[in-house]
Amino acid sequence: MLFNSLIFVFIFFPITYGVLAITSRLGRNMPVLWLGLASFGFYAWTESKYVPLLLASITLNYLVGNRIIDTTSQASKRAWLTAGITGNLLALGYYKYSGLLVASMPFVNTLDLGFQPPALPIGISFFTFTQIAFLVDARIGKVQYNNPARYLLFVTYFPHLIAGPIIHHSKMMPQFAKNGFGKLHSEDFLVGGVIFLIGLFKKVILADGISQFVDPVFKNAGDSTLTLSSADAWIGALSYTFQLYFDFSGYSDMAIGLSRMMGIELPENFNSPYKSRSISEFWRRWHISLSSFLRDYLYIPLGGNRSGNIRRYANLMTTMLLGGLWHGASWTFLVWGGLHGTYLVVNHAWTARTRHWSPKLHKLLTPAYCLTTFLSVVTGWVFFRADSFSTAFTILDAMMTPYAGDIRTLSFDPIAALSWIAAASVVAFALPNTAEVLDNTRSKLLSATLPVRWVLFGALLTTITFLTLVAESAAGRSPFIYFNF
Repeated sequence: MLFNSLIFVFIFFPITYGVLAITSRLGRNMPVLWLGLASFGFYAWTESKYVPLLLASITLNYLVGNRIIDTTSQASKRAWLTAGITGNLLALGYYKYSGLLVASMPFVNTLDLGFQPPALPIGISFFTFTQIAFLVDARIGKVQYNNPARYLLFVTYFPHLIAGPIIHHSKMMPQFAKNGFGKLHSEDFLVGGVIFLIGLFKKVILADGISQFVDPVFKNAGDSTLTLSSADAWIGALSYTFQLYFDFSGYSDMAIGLSRMMGIELPENFNSPYKSRSISEFWRRWHISLSSFLRDYLYIPLGGNRSGNIRRYANLMTTMLLGGLWHGASWTFLVWGGLHGTYLVVNHAWTARTRHWSPKLHKLLTPAYCLTTFLSVVTGWVFFRADSFSTAFTILDAMMTPYAGDIRTLSFDPIAALSWIAAASVVAFALPNTAEVLDNTRSKLLSATLPVRWVLFGALLTTITFLTLVAESAAGRSPFIYFNF
C-alpha cells in the first residue's frame, strides 16, 4: 500500500498534471482526451479486473444517451431511458445485491447451487448513479454536449471515480468544453493543495486515529459470550460517528483539492453536518451530492410533497430506504435508511406543528434541537457499522441501560478514547469547515508573490509526503470506508 500511494503522489499525479499542461496548448480536445485516458488508466491500476465492466458501462450509456438526445419521439425517449436505467440497475444489482438476495432465500440455499457472489467493483455505485443522472438529464433536455472524449472524462475522472462525490453532466461538461481547459495556474494549485491537505489530515490523523476504538467494540458486541459495558458502547458508537465523518469528508476534500489543482471544480460534499439543528438540515449538509441525487432523481419523480402529507411521507420513506440500500447489500443498511426516513417524517410533522412558535422560542431550543439530531444520527450509525442486527442491538442496549458498577471489558485506555472523541468534537462542532477555511485564506494565498508561492508549494509537498508516509506506515491505518460502497 505504501508503494501504491507513493506512486500516486510522486509519479501518476505529477505526470498527469505535467502532460495536461502540455496538451492544453494543442487545442480543447487533447487535454480532455489525455485526462480521460489517464483517469481510465488510474482505474485500471486500482481495479484491473473490472476494466471491461467500466468500459462496457461507459459505451452503452453513451450510446443510449445519444439515442435519447437524437430521437424526437417522446415515446422513444422514454423507452430508451427505461432501457438505460434498467441496464444500469441490473448491473448494479448483480454485483452489489445478488449475494444478499440469494442469502435471503432459504429455498435457494437448500438447493446448494454453488453460487458465489461477485466481488464488488470499486466505485460501481458512484459511476452507476452518475450515468443514470446523465440519462435522465438527456431525457429532459439538459444535456447539450455529447462529445465521446468528454463523456469518457466525465465518467472516469479520477478524483471522483472511486468514492465520489457524485457529479452532474450539466456541471462538468461546460468546464471540459471551455476555452483554455487544461491550462494550469499557480492560484488553483495552491488553493487545491490546501483543500487536499485538509482532507489528508482528516483521514490520516483524525479518522485513522480514532478508528482504534471502533473495531474492538463492534467485535466484542458480536460475541455472545462477552459482555459490553455502557462506557465501551458509547465510546465505540461516538468513535465511529467521527471516524466515518472524517474519513469520507477527508476523501471528498482530497478529491475536490486534486481537481482544483487542475483547474476543475467538483461540488461541495460536506458542510458541517453535525452542527445541524434538524435531520432535514443534516441531509442538506451530509454527503450533499448523494442527497441532491436522491432528491432530484428519486424523491421528486416519486411526487415529492405535491400530493399531501401521507404521500410525502411515503416518498420520504421510499427514498431513504433505497438510499440505505445504495450504501451496501445488508439488511442493516436498509434499517439505517428506514430509521432516517422515520426521522424525516417526524421532523416534518414537528415542523408543521411548531410553525406558529416564536423565533425566540426556537432559538432558545436550538441546543436541544442540535443534541437530539446528533444523538439520532449516532443511533443510526450503529446500524450502519454493525455487521448484524444482534451486534447493533447489543451496542444500543448497552448505550441505553447504564448501571452502577459498570465493568469495562475492553483493553483500550478509556481516557485516551475520550480524548480522541473530545478532539474530534472540537473540530466538528467548533472549528470552521474546509469551505470556511478557504474563504478566510483564499485572498492571502492569491495575493502572495511568486517566490512565496514556491515556498508554499514546497511546504505543501513536504507536508503531503509526510502525511502519506505516516498514513501508510501506521498500524492503525484503514482504507477509505466509502470504497466499500
